[in-house]
Amino acid sequence: MSRRRGVMSDALKYELAEELGFAHKVRNGDWGDITAREAGSLVRAAIERAERQLAQEASSKAPD
Repeated sequence: MSRRRGVMSDALKYELAEELGFAHKVRNGDWGDITAREAGSLVRAAIERAERQLAQEASSKAPD
């Protein structure tokens, strides 16, 4: 059975983990050490960042 390809880049995951305060747990690449709450926070932060980016792109493309 093949593994599912990730949507987020590793760089983004590490950046968000740093912002959320649990980067020390994943520095060695072992994401199994984070809690379910931390994983949820990571996903929520990624979604919020993507929404902000889409909003910025939409506002920059909007006609004046």
